[in-house]
Amino acid sequence: MKILSVTSEIFPLIKTGGLADVTGSLPKALTGYNCYTRTLVPGYPTLFAKLAGAQRVHFFPDLFGAPASLLEARYEQLDLLILDAPALYNRPGGPYLDETGRDHVDNWKRFAVLSYVASAIAGGLIRTWSPDVVHTHDWQTALTSVYMKYSTNARNVPSVLTIHNLAFQGQFPTSVVSQIGLPPEVVSLDCLEYYGDVSYLKGGIRTATAITTVSPTYAREVISPELGMGMAGALGSRPRALTGIVNGIDTEIWNPATDAHLPATYDHKSIRLRSRNRARLLETFRLDSGPGPIFAAVTRLTWQKGGDMLAEVAEEISQLGGRLIVLGKGEEHIETALLAAAGRHPDRIGVRIGYDEATAHLIHGGADVVIQPSRFEPCGLTQLYALRYGAVPVVSRTGGLSETIIDANDAAISARVATGFQFHPATAENLRLSILRAFAAYHDPKKWARLQNQGMKANFSWERSAEQYAALYAQLIPDRRMMPIVPSKAAE
Repeated sequence: MKILSVTSEIFPLIKTGGLADVTGSLPKALTGYNCYTRTLVPGYPTLFAKLAGAQRVHFFPDLFGAPASLLEARYEQLDLLILDAPALYNRPGGPYLDETGRDHVDNWKRFAVLSYVASAIAGGLIRTWSPDVVHTHDWQTALTSVYMKYSTNARNVPSVLTIHNLAFQGQFPTSVVSQIGLPPEVVSLDCLEYYGDVSYLKGGIRTATAITTVSPTYAREVISPELGMGMAGALGSRPRALTGIVNGIDTEIWNPATDAHLPATYDHKSIRLRSRNRARLLETFRLDSGPGPIFAAVTRLTWQKGGDMLAEVAEEISQLGGRLIVLGKGEEHIETALLAAAGRHPDRIGVRIGYDEATAHLIHGGADVVIQPSRFEPCGLTQLYALRYGAVPVVSRTGGLSETIIDANDAAISARVATGFQFHPATAENLRLSILRAFAAYHDPKKWARLQNQGMKANFSWERSAEQYAALYAQLIPDRRMMPIVPSKAAE
């Protein structure tokens, strides 16, 4: 099967969060199930800085008001199609925000154009290659299936929309519709209309052939009034189209036995070697090297991710004899609160505003506990990295966090299946209680070693998830519905 993946970011070329990890890893895993993916991505400057030898496959003399080119390239194991539209993408800042941290004012156009080109590819724009299925991700590319619905050539090509985070919906004034090549009738309850505006995500929900979320629990949560983010009705109206598939992780990139970012590599049989990474981590953040566990968070510092709760418990972790390390960026008041706590306890709390891949790997390879106190979490990857690296997760019981972490209650510990600590509901007090549980377990070396060992043995590779996606794709293609999904020899 030939798959066109359409995304606004892809690791290792451009990344702001877990979306890039998924879109960079899933195509590689799918090859084991005879699914071959080409990924369409915007031509950001940071992407071109890492690529060489891209070839033009199509030229647009006037693409929504400016010339643009569609390029093809290969990077590592990824086959890429790149929309080179300098007027839209060649600018300072990141994929979504400008250099001042504000949304690019023309995001409505930047991602509509990407979706339009994806629909054109589905309709045969590239004469030598056309997809059997189009797979879009989040609001930035959800408009693809809307364009496909109104394109004669692409109308019969099935599409999958994966919702990584329902909180981001691509909401814009209705006036943009006349500028992005769609007919006026899309501004209706059955398509884009959303509380007097238009929502690109809602358009995808209404028009995609199938909809997935990144965990089965999140698929149930998004049709509830509490976590549906205003889309519960649209999603609830399509129960047969909606399913949840848990994300995996790239076990080649995230492998403590081979990770070049770590001073000491190790596996579950040589976990004692983590102590060297632990020492380097404390040195990197200039923290005291005495006894006591290291708690860490690698996260966006936002309300959704529970960053405010983390700030509330920071000093208590220090007072109890632990250390806290935070790597992330987000809401200013949360950043300020955490930096203030670090200022009061410079030998116990280290905060770095921003993100870099090497430090993230070192944190997972050296910290004792990774905290993820999200108020809602579609899937989460950080806790999976933590398990893989022998760091014990403390998580709220929501979305994918509830499915991937087994709470260290008495029964689970006795059965030797516990991998971390869950709390619910997501409040600072409940987070505090879970941290106290983690402290108690840390001071019981046998119990702690059992938690680490069980976590490292857990399998959250992409293999099972890729098989589920391959089966979903096959169900959408009429002549493949009855064909079994069999791993290719490359996957065996």
